[in-house]
Amino acid sequence: MKVTVERDGITDEISRIMDYEFNGTSEFVPHQFTPLDYETTLKDFGIGLIVGPSGSGKTTLLAEFGSEVEPEWNPDKAIASHFEDIDDVQNKLGAVGFNSVPSWMRPYHVLSNGEQFRARLARQLDSNIVVDEFTSVIDRDVAKSCSHAICRYVKKNGLKNIVFSSCHYDIIEWLQPDWVFDTQTGKLTTRGYQRPEIVLEILPATSESWKDFSPHHYLDGNVNKGAACWVTIWNGRLVGFLSSIAMPSGALKNAWRGHRTVVLPEFQGLGIGARMTEALGEIHLSEGKRFFTKTAHPRLGEYRNSSPRWRGTTYNGLSRPDMGKEYTHNKKYSKELMAKHANRVCYAHEYVGVT
Repeated sequence: MKVTVERDGITDEISRIMDYEFNGTSEFVPHQFTPLDYETTLKDFGIGLIVGPSGSGKTTLLAEFGSEVEPEWNPDKAIASHFEDIDDVQNKLGAVGFNSVPSWMRPYHVLSNGEQFRARLARQLDSNIVVDEFTSVIDRDVAKSCSHAICRYVKKNGLKNIVFSSCHYDIIEWLQPDWVFDTQTGKLTTRGYQRPEIVLEILPATSESWKDFSPHHYLDGNVNKGAACWVTIWNGRLVGFLSSIAMPSGALKNAWRGHRTVVLPEFQGLGIGARMTEALGEIHLSEGKRFFTKTAHPRLGEYRNSSPRWRGTTYNGLSRPDMGKEYTHNKKYSKELMAKHANRVCYAHEYVGVT
């Protein structure tokens, strides 16, 4: 390709200082896909990725697959209100690893960069879309967790022909694209990518650690004074908090239940929450204790339903009003609270470990 610009004092000065011969015309060979590429690799795929440094032609290549559509946001509405219904909220925001209920209730303009990126992507995510500068302006750990969540969603729902462009190579193994075009080398590659192993540290903590996590929990901001607390570390960074409390005397003997579990929004979508609670279950089992959990989160609840590590209790899958004496005879549950949670399905399990 040949392009010509008008020479002026600045271009002539650059040419002189840099010893670069320039007559106003530049020639270069832009990257392009071959007809064979379109008939084979690019014909039917889930996710494609164009990666390379800035100025290497990624956006030009991306345009061959379509134009990016930016969603509009009403500043007076919560981001959740921009979706069709509650199922759409949970599915789409969960698809990008954005599972913070408090953040769902905020307008778009007050979200962090990482949350805004996920919210935009959640509304864009569908077959036959293109997204330029994918993960370019967010924390790299956020980029990895979001890429992994998208990979899972695309495979689960059979979405097709989604193309991202990015200047970051660190997302490739997390996004697991069907093909990658590297504008630095000009090569189109197709191979299976394996997500790196996530190694977590679960460390004992005090209730003081809760202050860093309470804004991201959907219930009140308190931790029971008798709760045992832990924090979770990944890659040297604080990513999660969990706690458990002893079940009341007269109930099950030597049994504990989950009290608070929070994964910071930046690290949601990697399955860290599920692994944290299983690690806590192992801790209790090693001490000869039983461990129970309850959650209204559908993704976490369904995971436990399908996992051999968990066994559903008699309360599993029941809505709040159907849960018997625990709710109807417990004074701490007001009529207002009961009405708020009416017909809300609760997942209740006991951790049994690896059998």
